[in-house]
Amino acid sequence: MAEPETPASPESEIDSLIETVPPEIPNRLFFRIGDVAELAGVETHVLRFWESEFPKFSPKKTSTGQRQYRRKDVEAVLEIKRLLYTDGYTIAGARKVLRQRAKTKRRAPEPRTQPVLLFSEEPPVKPKLLVAIKEELRAILTLLSRR
Repeated sequence: MAEPETPASPESEIDSLIETVPPEIPNRLFFRIGDVAELAGVETHVLRFWESEFPKFSPKKTSTGQRQYRRKDVEAVLEIKRLLYTDGYTIAGARKVLRQRAKTKRRAPEPRTQPVLLFSEEPPVKPKLLVAIKEELRAILTLLSRR
């Protein structure tokens, strides 16, 4: 007879939830490799390896050769980590998922909306009001032209 499963402790459930929530990315223009590694919870050599495996992920290098990550690079790192560690993809599988997502983003046309009409078929104000405004404007124009 099989033993009944013991329920997971609340601490382990909380830990698994915390692992799936991506960290908040600080509002900065550039990040160093150590900063990104700390945010993602991986070692720096893992980031360098991912650069060679994922074409989407390619931080710029400074004139001194240091990697300079932008926000989109950090987001790419977090997405790669989620695919590999949380979703269980292999590197080839994660690369394929990212490639497919990039294709659908490029192909997805913007939904077309009706052009905004400046004037609707029925004016928002009543014609009598427009006539009154027009008369007042003519009176103002007459006063100004007398000067």
